[in-house]
Amino acid sequence: MDIYNTLPAPERHPDIPVTAHWLAGEGAGSWYDLKLNGTNYEMQRYSPQGKLECEGYFNFVQGEKNTNFDIQQPFQFTYTSHCKRITLAQNKHNFVMWNMAYKQ
Repeated sequence: MDIYNTLPAPERHPDIPVTAHWLAGEGAGSWYDLKLNGTNYEMQRYSPQGKLECEGYFNFVQGEKNTNFDIQQPFQFTYTSHCKRITLAQNKHNFVMWNMAYKQ
């Protein structure tokens, strides 16, 4: 996926967690925060102005080899990521997670 003219990360609003990652798009962008909560991952997405846009519990796609993902190691949110699905890049591998409120 080619993205052109993406927005640079704006100054972080005080309501956005310091652990949040900026994911820019063309003409828009959001801050994504991911935390391990038991055996699931909790994701929150914030607007540049610090407004919570969505949140939910996420887990790996069935059959996805997720044993190599380590939330304690550096990772990035990448495309395609939104309130239903997120993609994480770590160690040259992409991991896809789905919001558990939606059926896969």
